[in-house]
Amino acid sequence: MNSISEKNGKSLSWTTVVMLTLGFWLSASIMLDLVIIPGLSLSGMMNQGGFASAGYLIFGLFNRIELICAAIVLTGFLVFRRHHTLIHLQERWSIVLAGVLLAIALIYTYILTPQMSGLGLQLNPFEATNTMPPAMITLHWSYWLLEGLKFLLGATLLKWCYRDSCSI
Repeated sequence: MNSISEKNGKSLSWTTVVMLTLGFWLSASIMLDLVIIPGLSLSGMMNQGGFASAGYLIFGLFNRIELICAAIVLTGFLVFRRHHTLIHLQERWSIVLAGVLLAIALIYTYILTPQMSGLGLQLNPFEATNTMPPAMITLHWSYWLLEGLKFLLGATLLKWCYRDSCSI
């Protein structure tokens, strides 16, 4: 019976898991926001008939990945709080910041992406307009504000994890 309950190997380093997850998440967001979407836009994808469906597919998949990353980050900071890994003030605020990151991922997945793709499907390709509808502009502003907040909070949490890993 003792052989079943014994630990084989090292324990999981949550600091490493959280730092890798945050690094992957933030770098993938930068890649999507600053490389892939502008590249597709410059290549004329926005003028194609299926751009709303393609955008929904791309962002829908990425949003699910963001949900997984946010859940891992929140779990990691809950573990840090349980083991009192961070200093007291950071312990308290890290849970709040990680929770906000999860809320942002939920907003992207279940509110912004479906609304933006729904508005994109309603656009008439035969209508000669050079501007976006006001509702789409509002959704884009919401996306970019949440994206900026996500980078700020993610970088803060990454900095706290890095400081903690250096002090060990």
